[in-house]
Amino acid sequence: MDTSQFATVFSAGIPAWVLEELAQEPEILPTAEDGMRLLIRLGSRNFRVGGGGPFSAMVLESGTGKVVSVGVNRVLASQLSATHAEVTALSLAQTRLGSWDHGAAGGPAHELWVNWRPCAQCYGAVLWSGVSTLVIAGDGPEVEQLTYFDEGPMREDWAEKFRERGIAVRIGVLREEAVQVFRDYRAHVDAGAAVVYNARGTGVNA
Repeated sequence: MDTSQFATVFSAGIPAWVLEELAQEPEILPTAEDGMRLLIRLGSRNFRVGGGGPFSAMVLESGTGKVVSVGVNRVLASQLSATHAEVTALSLAQTRLGSWDHGAAGGPAHELWVNWRPCAQCYGAVLWSGVSTLVIAGDGPEVEQLTYFDEGPMREDWAEKFRERGIAVRIGVLREEAVQVFRDYRAHVDAGAAVVYNARGTGVNA
């Protein structure tokens, strides 16, 4: 077997504009609404600049509220289907902290914040990350209805399964503001200005 053409590493990172946005914010966001408002702004900007879908996420240190990492969807920019906002934020936090476990003994607990409910892929990523809390803007069908994205075969009792594993779930922070971003994204898709990167054979632009 000739392995000379094999890829041996892959990577994905956040664009410079995300850091520019974060530079305007305090290290500790004052309220839950402030945190979600930041994510909604990042998700809205992300699809407008062609990085990926209208999704963003961040990891916070529980108790202090310190922002550890922020991620946006990078599927189109990286050409890696796994680089959803949650995976990006969790991976960047794990890189910064030098640990795959966001709930490791001797360290602070961590929370994952997202501007909507995780998809089927990110559901697993959250489970294995070690976070103690998930905070989301909403969990209804609006993403699939408005954006044409296929979120995968999610369990109806997904939140209960998180709680059974010790992951607290908070739903409904700035829900309507988050939904408006999905409406804006759909307008871009309908105008041919955005790509829906579903798996082959599903959705729009598949």
